[in-house]
Amino acid sequence: MERDQFRAGMRKLAGGVTIITARDAEGVRCGLTATAVCSLSTEPPSLLACVNLQSSVARALQGAHHFAVNILSSSHQRVAETFAGRHGLARDARFAHGAWIDGESGLPILADAACSFECELAEPKVFGTHLILIGHVLHTRSIEEDTPPLVYGNGSFLAALAPEFAAAG
Repeated sequence: MERDQFRAGMRKLAGGVTIITARDAEGVRCGLTATAVCSLSTEPPSLLACVNLQSSVARALQGAHHFAVNILSSSHQRVAETFAGRHGLARDARFAHGAWIDGESGLPILADAACSFECELAEPKVFGTHLILIGHVLHTRSIEEDTPPLVYGNGSFLAALAPEFAAAG
């Protein structure tokens, strides 16, 4: 199979949008937009995330032991675009977009993310062009309001319908 055919096919798979964050060995924040994130286990609470080996997050995790996953809502499209590199900002400058705080583990957490998970890196695994992260969830932070998630599919960001609109359709 050709790489371009595979990529075109995978663009058809819609996924929830997250921002994965970490700190490098000097404590500098870094982050990227990712859709390759899923739950792995409830016992112990853990998740799986995949990041490109060329990314600053992958490079930071080679010396770090923690990362965070911030689940975005429909109001975070601009932040998602920024962390996807669409605005050409250096890695720490990206944090000027959105309200970022330090989580319980000192990781960058988006204050109004639908949910944030702070993880200990249990097992990194290189596969092809990506680093697979298995993280034990240490802390979870959720907002009270029920906001529609931000979804990425077919090459663009999409806001999922709020439950009251989906039921009317």
